Amino acid sequence: MFGTLKKNVYPGRGILIGKSDDGKSAVIAYFIMGRSVNSRNRRFEEYEGGMKTVAIDASKLSDPSLVIYSPVADYNNHIIVTNGDQTDTIAAYISENKTMAQALQTREYEPDEPNYTPRISSVTTLENGDFKFSMSILKRDASGNCGRLHFHYDGIEEGKARLIHTYAGDGNPIPSFVGEPAAIDIYGGIEDFTNELWSALNNENKVALYVRYVDLESGESRTKIIGK
Repeated sequence: MFGTLKKNVYPGRGILIGKSDDGKSAVIAYFIMGRSVNSRNRRFEEYEGGMKTVAIDASKLSDPSLVIYSPVADYNNHIIVTNGDQTDTIAAYISENKTMAQALQTREYEPDEPNYTPRISSVTTLENGDFKFSMSILKRDASGNCGRLHFHYDGIEEGKARLIHTYAGDGNPIPSFVGEPAAIDIYGGIEDFTNELWSALNNENKVALYVRYVDLESGESRTKIIGK
C-alpha cells in the first residue's frame, strides 16, 4: 500500500486524501516526522473542530513558531489540513467565500534556512454524499522565489488516494518534494489503514499520525491518533 513511502527515510510532514475501498468514507491523514529534539517533542491533541500539535515536554520546546500549530480545522463542510499555521489563513479566506489558492498567495515556504521546508495544504469539501479536494505546495526554487503549485481533484476512485509530503528524502539541506501528489492504493477500515501507514513511516524519525474516516452519507467522523 505504501511501498514508495517505506523507501523514503525522511518524507517530513505529509497529507493524504482518498476514498475507502468500500466507497463509504473520505479518508484523511496527516503525519509528522522529526530529526531534532524540538521536532520530536510533540504529540497530536484533538479539540472540537480540529486537531493541534502540543509539546510533550514544554521545557524542551526551543522554538514553537514552526512546530506548534493546528494541522486540522473544520469549517462548515470543509476539512482543512496543512503542515503549519496557514491552516488559520485558509480558514479565514474560506469564511469569506474565497479559495485556498487565494489564501496561499499571502504565504510562502517556511523560513527554516537552509531547508526552506515547503508548506503543504489541502481542503476537502464534502457535498451531496461525496467529496472533492485540493492540494497545494509552496516551495523555494533555485532563485529563492516561491513556487505555488495547486492540484484540484473533482473526485477519486474507491480505494485510491493522493499523498503529498514536504521532502523527497533525507539530506543536508533536505530536498523538497517533487511532482504532483502521488497516487496511492488504500484499503481496509480505519484501524488497518492507520496501522499500515504508521508502519510505513521510518521508525527512527516518525513522530505522530492522525487518521480520519468521514462517512459520506451521515457526515460522521471516526479518528485515530498514534504518537511515538
